[in-house]
Amino acid sequence: MEKNRKRRSGIRIMGKLIGLVRPLLHVMAAAVILGVAGYLCAIFLTALAGAGLLNVMGLWEKASLTTVFVCLAAAAVLRGVLHYGEQACNHYIAFKLLALIRHKVFAVLRKLCPAKLDGRDKGNLISIITSDIELLEVFYAHTISPIMIAVFTSLIMEIFFFHYHVLAGLFALAGYVAVGVIVPVWNSGRGASCGMEFRECFGDLNSFVLESLRGLDETIQYQRGKDREEEMVKKSRQLDRKQKIMKDLEGTQRGVTNTLILLFSFGMLFLTAYLCMQGQLSFEGAFLCTILMMGSFGPVTALSGLSNNLMQTLASGERVLSLLEEEPQIGEVSGQEHAEFGDVSCSNLDFAYEDEQILKDYSIRIPKGSRIGIHGRSGSGKSTLLKLLMRFYDPQRGEISIGERGLVSVNTKELREMESYVTQETDLFHDSIANNIAVAKPGASREEIEEAAKKAALHEFILSLPKGYDTQVGELGDTLSGGERQRIGIARAFLHDAPMLLLDEPTSNLDSLNEGIILKSIRETCQDKTVVIVSHRESTMAAAEKIYEMENGRLS
Repeated sequence: MEKNRKRRSGIRIMGKLIGLVRPLLHVMAAAVILGVAGYLCAIFLTALAGAGLLNVMGLWEKASLTTVFVCLAAAAVLRGVLHYGEQACNHYIAFKLLALIRHKVFAVLRKLCPAKLDGRDKGNLISIITSDIELLEVFYAHTISPIMIAVFTSLIMEIFFFHYHVLAGLFALAGYVAVGVIVPVWNSGRGASCGMEFRECFGDLNSFVLESLRGLDETIQYQRGKDREEEMVKKSRQLDRKQKIMKDLEGTQRGVTNTLILLFSFGMLFLTAYLCMQGQLSFEGAFLCTILMMGSFGPVTALSGLSNNLMQTLASGERVLSLLEEEPQIGEVSGQEHAEFGDVSCSNLDFAYEDEQILKDYSIRIPKGSRIGIHGRSGSGKSTLLKLLMRFYDPQRGEISIGERGLVSVNTKELREMESYVTQETDLFHDSIANNIAVAKPGASREEIEEAAKKAALHEFILSLPKGYDTQVGELGDTLSGGERQRIGIARAFLHDAPMLLLDEPTSNLDSLNEGIILKSIRETCQDKTVVIVSHRESTMAAAEKIYEMENGRLS
């Protein structure tokens, strides 16, 4: 998320999240109706029990004792059935929407990548994709409908209280507002920032754990285990302190809520007793109003309890919404006329990562079908040039064109089809070697995959494995060496078979024998392709027809 983004209020976050429910409003309406009916059954169980007691005492003869018991049994069964129906509707909505949100998040990440995600805290992103989205289930399944159920149930109960006496109605209204509105607002106000701080600390700890797992070898080699352990303890304690603050807020809220329920319950008893003594209310009315007041706080108590989880839920909602609303640095292009591949030219390019100038007034022309080598030390701007050609970034000044078209006006899908890009570090998926190569061409036949592997000097190695091309590479390809991963990346480029091949340090992890095999393959199989090879190794330039030296973002 952008750090300078102004945080929304809880009401705005809830409004945005509720807006996603529109396609499922009919299910939400069913959940509210079932919830209100269920709560009324639970409340009137107490009232029916009181009516039965009055009947036994001979003070209430509007229905027989048998009728009262039948109604009690029916209300008890209905309460369970209606509550189940309400929860089923709420969870149906929650899981449907969580799937929709995950789809939206991954679509946004694809658009933001790589310009907006380079250098981003990956642990925090994982936290948003997993735990933050998962926490929204609480909002959709246990927040939206309870609010509406509490409102409608309280309104129905108010009709009952006002039927007996206006003061009883006003007193009950004060109780509902105090428990269901004032306490949650007060508690949310006290912990408004705590929820966001807790989620950020949680994401920070996720990042640290992920980083520690990836760096286990270095940690062991340089005996930094104690330092990592101390840092993890420090972050865990920081998270624990935030959680303790939230637990304290929750405990205070529960204490205040229970105290208010007792005060208003006994207050109704004293009020109706006074009205009864004054002849303004019958004993029956005083008795039933008191019983119903004591038993009708369920919906608003649930509402009050929402503020405990709502702090974290709204913080998670803010993080998810901020990611969904983030604009990509480089927008995708579509709807433009078809572009034909041709000569590539870069004119007077300036590019900087924030304040670090990488390219300055850089120009180069790459004729169609040529093999160009760009040699230079690390940090001279070679890799950045390839990222600009892929349009992962746009230059701050200057223009890149393919054929007669500026790069910014070429449809993104067509541009990806024109170019194959081999990065310095090849990322692999937890899948078979064959499927990892086939990433470059979905639906590729086994013959095509094997041919690409042969060109990348990988075929013999794969056949030596117990399961051959079906061998699983492990998470992040950790079962393979750096050179083997790099050759899979090169095999992907050969399989993609684009007219332009961009190679970023393609042999940096290879020995001289495999480097020679791959460079020979590039010369022989890419004679009709445009190839740009960038490397700090002079030996890699052997595949190039023309070599440029790059220093400090300029050609020399």
